[in-house]
Amino acid sequence: MDARSKALISNLFDRELELMAALPTDDPLDTKRRRRVELTLPEIEEQPQVIRTTLERERGNIAAAADRVAKSGIKRIYMTGCGDSLACMVAVRSLYEELFGIPCEPVQALDMAYYYHHTLGPDALVITLSSSGTTTRTVEAMMIAKAKGAQTLALSNTPGSALMVESDHQLTIHATRKGWPTQASTAAIALLCQFALDVAKASGRAPSRVATLQAALDAIPDQIAEVITTHNAAIAEIAAREAARTVYLYAAGGPSYAAAMFGTAKVKECTPDHGIAIPLEEFHHYNSQKAGDPLFLIAPAGPSVPRARDTAHEGKRWGGQVYAVVTGDEDMLDTHADVTLRLPAVPEVLSALVYTIPVQLFAYHVAMAKFRAAETALTA
Repeated sequence: MDARSKALISNLFDRELELMAALPTDDPLDTKRRRRVELTLPEIEEQPQVIRTTLERERGNIAAAADRVAKSGIKRIYMTGCGDSLACMVAVRSLYEELFGIPCEPVQALDMAYYYHHTLGPDALVITLSSSGTTTRTVEAMMIAKAKGAQTLALSNTPGSALMVESDHQLTIHATRKGWPTQASTAAIALLCQFALDVAKASGRAPSRVATLQAALDAIPDQIAEVITTHNAAIAEIAAREAARTVYLYAAGGPSYAAAMFGTAKVKECTPDHGIAIPLEEFHHYNSQKAGDPLFLIAPAGPSVPRARDTAHEGKRWGGQVYAVVTGDEDMLDTHADVTLRLPAVPEVLSALVYTIPVQLFAYHVAMAKFRAAETALTA
């Protein structure tokens, strides 16, 4: 990178340190954390409209960027970010590889900047995501990619941010983050999905499959609203039952591993406690679940369901609780799950958009249950 780019990265890092110092503490009665938790539920409930708004307002920008990328002859895609942004990339990887027919790799931003740049060139596309548009390592990864001659596409909630200004192509996420991030992530996933579909349309690839996926993506806002309405009360009951725990586990395979990552992130943000995301197969290569540990097992219709059944069986054998999130009337996990949440059918490559909602709701409800318990203990 040139001197100007290095100075920009240095300034972003200084600002990031200031923001980190202002994060809430792990005090169970931390008022700053509680305020953000309370703001999270309305933002969860707004997700259907936020997705619709984002896709509508960015329709022209998506199509223009997709047309340029479709004509560019890319042979590899890297998808990078930090935290929830990286989970968004995991959510769409399978869709991108199916539609583009080339390797598409989610990479943590530090690794992208320092270890993955050697193969970058004009035939690579690097997609970056940062809600603030100022996440230091993500901006750095993008600028190194540009210096190597790769094309860059940035997504952010913040027009005019460093990420958006410096990138070749820009798409704006029309979402808020006053609470802990929820709609900023699902709207980003929807935007990434629409971009992939538009590239496929511009390239003339698999028109029948693209039409099917477009119809499914168009239906997702209503499905999210249905999940919130149908399952909110049941999830609140699960949260009340598990409020005294200090470790929460999440497991899934394929695109839905992103939902496990989101579940882990939300419980760590909303509460002072631990969340652990476990790839579905990796669960079986360690003693992953200890007695009493709650496990959210996310298994939408797809090839990983039989292994999810094995996971539920093992979770109960180790003495844990298992909360299964499945498609419709799927009953393969029923005999091994304490509670089964049945969600609408979604193509698996889009599943993280809908199957993330239960773990978002759980993080909110378990955090509020913990606040109430801490208040009761204080006054006892």
